[in-house]
Amino acid sequence: MSYTDAPLVEEDVLHGAYRGEGGRLFWLALGTGMLTLLTLGIYRFWAKARIRRYLWSATAPGGNPFEYTGTGLEKFLGFLVAVVILAAYLGILNVLLLFAGFSIIIGGDPADPMVALQQILVLYINLFALIPLIYFAQYRARRYLLSRTRWRGVRFGAEKGAWGYTWRGCLLALVSAFTLGLLSPLATFQLEKYTWDRTWYGDAKFSQGGKWTSLYRAMIHVIIGVVLFIGAAVLMVMDEQLALLGFVIFFVAYIWLIIGFIYYQVHAWRILAAHKVLGDDIRFRSLPRTGTIIGTYIVGTIAVSLLTAIALIPVGFLIAGFASVLGGGANPNDLFGSPQGILFIAIIAFAYIFAIVFAGALSMVFITQPILRHYVEETAVIGATKLDAIRQRVGDDVVDAEGFADALDVGAAF
Repeated sequence: MSYTDAPLVEEDVLHGAYRGEGGRLFWLALGTGMLTLLTLGIYRFWAKARIRRYLWSATAPGGNPFEYTGTGLEKFLGFLVAVVILAAYLGILNVLLLFAGFSIIIGGDPADPMVALQQILVLYINLFALIPLIYFAQYRARRYLLSRTRWRGVRFGAEKGAWGYTWRGCLLALVSAFTLGLLSPLATFQLEKYTWDRTWYGDAKFSQGGKWTSLYRAMIHVIIGVVLFIGAAVLMVMDEQLALLGFVIFFVAYIWLIIGFIYYQVHAWRILAAHKVLGDDIRFRSLPRTGTIIGTYIVGTIAVSLLTAIALIPVGFLIAGFASVLGGGANPNDLFGSPQGILFIAIIAFAYIFAIVFAGALSMVFITQPILRHYVEETAVIGATKLDAIRQRVGDDVVDAEGFADALDVGAAF
């Protein structure tokens, strides 16, 4: 029996607890979602802060809820600064490309293969140039999130290290790509160790132990999926009579690979959690289950789809009624230039927007919250009495407030 599967002795163990309510989260997500759309996206910074505040307060290990102290205003201001820096970065890059003879807009013949190749090349250079910023944004977002999180009156924190995380992330991504994913566990472990070795809770520091090779246990289903893909390709190439069997195996491999990636994420989390240490030998145990995560995604997706469809039935009848009244023999150009036609278009636009917001709120209730609850309730702190000795530390000065993460749509979730 492995360390991560050994039974816990209940003495001095603090178990995770989640007490969020689906109804409250739904109305919060729906209301903030509508405000975000009505303000053309500006309110999303305040919406994210409000939802985080609710989720943090619902997470209460040992009956002590987390507290989120971030604000929408600091996120909004950080976003504006990040957009200016990002625009300048991409602008300078394209000026350099222009001097090198490349440009997105080229005056030559679009049908010319060389012109098309240059345009594609410039596009991909711009895309790949964003990869370092994505790693930079992820670390800064996590650092901001920790600096605005408290538990039992003590704040979390992280040391500066975004540039170190950036070059490590880029290098490890290249290593994983060149080895066709065989060294993905190395990348996972090294980035996890880099971030957690710089993470604090009060005046106690986290450390990530273990070995990166232990993560290969979590890759078993990814490896099986890849082997099935190779086998399917061989069958389809070898003989036309085996092509149908190869296609079936290819489909099975595709599903297996998706499950394998989820299995890898869940079990890598379990293995890494078992080797995290806080301060004076405070340890952790987290045992989320792959089947529960996949089941939640499937059931949640079905529930969101059905409830969204049901909610749109009255709007569908209204649209059908307007269409029958307005569409009878009328010229479409005259129809959509009339007040009735404009109202008809507005109703369709409202239905589309409402469906997006409504489905997003339902996703929070049926997918996000159940998965969060599962992770929290399957996590325990071992040696919890030692938490009483931890004291507050000086707060971290995080000025961009996830600005780059919001600009690039990456970061710390929620």
